[in-house]
Amino acid sequence: MTIHWIGTGLSAIPGLRRLIREGRPVVVWNRTEAKAREAVGDLTDDIRAYSPEALAGAVTKGDIIVSMLPADQHVALAQMAIEKGARFVSSSYIAPEMAALDAAAKAAGVAVVNEVGLDPGIDHIMAHELVADYRQVAKPGDVISFTSYCGGVPKYINTFRYKFSWSPLGVLRALRSPSKSIRGGETRDVSRPWLAVETYDAPLPTPERFEVYPNRDSLPFLGQYGFDPDWTVDEFVRGTIRLKGWKEAWTPVFEEIETLQGEAGEARLRAMAEEFWRANAYAPGEADRVVLFVALKAERGGKTVWHKEWVLDAHGDRAGSAMAKLVSIPVALAVEAVADGRIAPGVHAAPEDPELVAGWLVEVGQIAQHLAKVNHLKA
Repeated sequence: MTIHWIGTGLSAIPGLRRLIREGRPVVVWNRTEAKAREAVGDLTDDIRAYSPEALAGAVTKGDIIVSMLPADQHVALAQMAIEKGARFVSSSYIAPEMAALDAAAKAAGVAVVNEVGLDPGIDHIMAHELVADYRQVAKPGDVISFTSYCGGVPKYINTFRYKFSWSPLGVLRALRSPSKSIRGGETRDVSRPWLAVETYDAPLPTPERFEVYPNRDSLPFLGQYGFDPDWTVDEFVRGTIRLKGWKEAWTPVFEEIETLQGEAGEARLRAMAEEFWRANAYAPGEADRVVLFVALKAERGGKTVWHKEWVLDAHGDRAGSAMAKLVSIPVALAVEAVADGRIAPGVHAAPEDPELVAGWLVEVGQIAQHLAKVNHLKA
């Protein structure tokens, strides 16, 4: 069995180095071999120039393909894995085209695992753990509120209230995307993130106020997290977290984005991304910060009877950025689980198996400067 790890970008390295150090049989693929050698050449010589054709010629039955490439390339690689009788792992969201491979993956007897990075990934396993915990005391008629907020923020605050660890273009495009969540028991549609910015008081050792907003479509995760269809859900949102003052600092950006249209608008968006990269990128070796808060609350008869929250605060160090570690090490954990036969055939997101969840949370705790499960009723 060989692990074919594709891509050695900034968010890939800590997890890749972990697998190599463990003695796992890893072949490292990258479009530019020299960049891959800079990243892991001190640990391995098995580095190859990536192309789909070269990979197809190397993959055999029982192998694992790990894609750290852009999300639009995952489906073709997953299809290759299924055809070869190999397995597949990525950190990206499960697109409809990926979900459609479930039957073929099961028929081939191979696991196709996605959403095993930071967000999505660590947030999923925290949600699974909270839901499993709450089920022990759940009663019909409980009113449930769930929130999950994650974000990379500067450890050392700047006037822009944000710094970029990779191209800002994706961040700018995301600001033009609508979201769907639940608020007050009703579906809440928001056309632009900045229209729904709210404050969030995080229960860190030193309490800290952030700004949050919903992103993407949260509703499919009701089923993924194991919410019973007959539960009364008052609030359910997965969203992004930013430093306090972010909305004010970014208001000129929002105003300009709203005016951009067509090819000219896309050109301006790219120009803005280049400007932001020059002005607000992390300096070499500069520490970043990742915060993640996942909370579940139940009310019964108008009174809160259960309220717990996972709280994560991680900072970068000499071993790598917090973002890179929290994205790629869970990917490595997923590769280990797949290699050990602990994930069944089919298309999956982050695991909900209690043993895997518990083990992964221990690993995450070794990365973060602070990881705690807070019981708000006992705080």
